Amino acid sequence: MHFATRLAPLRSNVFADMDQAKARATAAGRDIIDLSLGSSDLPAQPHVLEAIAQSLPDPSTHGYLLFHGTKAFRQAAAQWYTQKFGVAVDPETEVLPLIGSQEGTAHLPLAVLNPGDFALLLDPGYPSHIGGVHLASGQVYPMPMHADRGFLPVLEDVPPYVLQQARMMVLSYPHNPTAAMAPLSFFQEAVAFCRQHNLVLVHDFPYADLVFEGTAPSVLQADPEKTVSIEFFTMSKSYNMGGFRVGYAIGNAELIRALRLVKAAIDFNQYRGILNGAIAALSGPQDGVQLAVETFRQRRDAFISALHRIGWQAPRPDATMYVWAKLPEPWTARSIEFSVQLVEATGVAVSPGAGFGKAGEGYVRFALVHDPAVLEQAVDRIAHFLSAKAN
Repeated sequence: MHFATRLAPLRSNVFADMDQAKARATAAGRDIIDLSLGSSDLPAQPHVLEAIAQSLPDPSTHGYLLFHGTKAFRQAAAQWYTQKFGVAVDPETEVLPLIGSQEGTAHLPLAVLNPGDFALLLDPGYPSHIGGVHLASGQVYPMPMHADRGFLPVLEDVPPYVLQQARMMVLSYPHNPTAAMAPLSFFQEAVAFCRQHNLVLVHDFPYADLVFEGTAPSVLQADPEKTVSIEFFTMSKSYNMGGFRVGYAIGNAELIRALRLVKAAIDFNQYRGILNGAIAALSGPQDGVQLAVETFRQRRDAFISALHRIGWQAPRPDATMYVWAKLPEPWTARSIEFSVQLVEATGVAVSPGAGFGKAGEGYVRFALVHDPAVLEQAVDRIAHFLSAKAN
């Protein structure tokens, strides 16, 4: 049996290896504290669930849902964006519902790249960004990000030969995995760079609301005319609706139209009742968003304090649900080995930095998806692990 060569880069998956390590730890009787997956443990708000529940008995919601049937959701998304970022949005031509924002980052390369074209991606970065480029038979050019530059790439370092074949750049701030923030001035620089080199500017924006210090700008604030930009938002983080798989693309009308063509060949839309829940989330009370922010702020503070108590000096992030921590000696170039041994020995599962790209080696990512008491217990186990390995 023969398979497409585009699958080859997808076969190596650090996170699948970590799942196997977690399974071995469970089989050995370990109590797992899973800090490896950025899936919020908080519930969706009652008014969101009520909107979905009220839709269930309505037989008009039970059929296929095509684009024009999503008008109310698109209008709610456009209004939310305008209120939050001050950017005018046309819900008919500049908004497209998605089955989670990952659908957008995975499918847009099919609309933009020809085989062999380059996409400029952050390194470290979210793995689905790379996967979408490989599925489109494109090439990945990783833009390294380092702590001494606030985990912002140096756009001028991209070689001319790459720019000649490049068609898109993908950014994502607040950033997964580093939790870094980007100022509006950086997005303005990126918009100018993409205009100069005729690149599509993609911004994956799932953590728009999970910000503890300051605010997170939208790329559309740097490109209000939407000349080169498209942004992906998901209901997973702000509204704790990860399992409902609701997101949307918003931006340049031509890019929206192109992505819609790809989407039409692959799927329809979610169940209408789920979109009704998303409308309730976007247009209803926002208390749940603030509650989520405060919850993750408390977890961040408890976890960082616990790490500092054991001598691990990780920085305090300003956003997201993650802590990106540089590994101590002797693990500085062994993030996968550290993560596998840690979960097998203690039951604490983390994400190795190498799984996010070459520049992620030497780090691990902790997802703050448990209450402070559990996070502190995890740090205690980590301390015992480090002590045992030092002896």
